[in-house]
Amino acid sequence: MLAPFLLDNTIEAGCDEAGRGCLAGPVFAAAVILPTDFSNEMLNDSKKLSEKKRYFLRETIETEAIAWAVGIVNHEEIDEINILNASFLAMHRAIDQLKIEPEHLLIDGNRFNPYNNIKHTCVVKGDGKYAAIAAASILAKTYRDDFMIKIHKKFPQYDWSSNKGYPTKKHRMAIREHGISLHHRKSFGLLPDQMELKF
Repeated sequence: MLAPFLLDNTIEAGCDEAGRGCLAGPVFAAAVILPTDFSNEMLNDSKKLSEKKRYFLRETIETEAIAWAVGIVNHEEIDEINILNASFLAMHRAIDQLKIEPEHLLIDGNRFNPYNNIKHTCVVKGDGKYAAIAAASILAKTYRDDFMIKIHKKFPQYDWSSNKGYPTKKHRMAIREHGISLHHRKSFGLLPDQMELKF
């Protein structure tokens, strides 16, 4: 079972992102405040769950959380400020939308840009340790997957319904054959060095 929270008697929000390593699409982040008595044996790091379980848990989280929100930073912003800062900004945008202001933030990872003087704790692999971070990872992942499946309909050649924008062989071969789409991140290494890419 994941730990319910880090600090006692504190309104604590878990934060996580999805899509940092993708070649296309936005980075999504979520912030989730769970009740202190929240418990769900299925809850875990979104990467360790099947797609069916992720979407099942999303409904549970959205129903039972005290507050939750999703923030988005698009591919153009990622190219402008870099993916690390974009990940932090997406988390900030998620926190901005929470209907309750948290007193402490639990951040998945080892770095974070402070938000409005709210104290935070960074936890490496926190989505496998704390329930609120795991919940945030599920929301960020599923909402980003929804977005990539939606734009796949306009750009089926990149196979985003399967790879969700990650650098699979099929995705990279499509870039080589068709060039890039308006959703690709131009600041990323879209193709290996031996493959020429023209913008």
